[in-house]
Amino acid sequence: MQQDWLSNAYLVVDEPGGSAVIIDSGGPSDKLLEAAERHGVTPTHLLLTHHHHDHVADLDKALERWPGARVLAHPDERVPGSNGDLHPGEEVAVGDLRVLALHTPGHTAGMLSLLVSGEVFTGDTLFRDSVGGVRAAGHTTYADLKRSIMDVLLALPPETVIRPGHTEPTTVAEELRHNPFVRVWRGLDQEGDRPCTALGEPATLILLAPDYDGGHKAWVRWDDGSDDIVPGSRVEPR
Repeated sequence: MQQDWLSNAYLVVDEPGGSAVIIDSGGPSDKLLEAAERHGVTPTHLLLTHHHHDHVADLDKALERWPGARVLAHPDERVPGSNGDLHPGEEVAVGDLRVLALHTPGHTAGMLSLLVSGEVFTGDTLFRDSVGGVRAAGHTTYADLKRSIMDVLLALPPETVIRPGHTEPTTVAEELRHNPFVRVWRGLDQEGDRPCTALGEPATLILLAPDYDGGHKAWVRWDDGSDDIVPGSRVEPR
């Protein structure tokens, strides 16, 4: 936990005393360092889902502890400390672990979700009962985000564990059943049609749903027919 955000970083180990990889490096990282010591592992790779500060804030501390680690990110997501590229479809071998990079743009252009041992680390693309926004630095489009979620992440086996960049884990099956955005995309629930003002512009509120941080995430449709995912705090009824 950080004072001004909640973000997750993960240590993935093949076995105690074996090989390990770190996924993202938000701060503070004390518990992550302690876990590596407890399991007797030296991470050889640090893989980044994307470049936003809350996912890389303690990268320098990780590199101070493990200066030989390979820090890999999508070419569009490199940050100071990165020392290699991780391309979509590429697999990274770390001991007995095999980490597959899935391109899931939307929240950012080079966002990678990382699939390893039946679990997928989704960064800021998909959360438990919520989705990423497409108004952050380096974002692409609503269409990209929807495709990344529906055609990539939720096309994985139902039992796949989803470990998001914020808050609690979930599964593909759970998100197909319960995620409010996914339910509308699947045709299980209807779109809303309330007039609203979003980011100061006229729009239609398609869906307002709870977000991981205790606030809300809003799916809006602009007057030109295009869609967007924006902070719920920036939406007002008209």
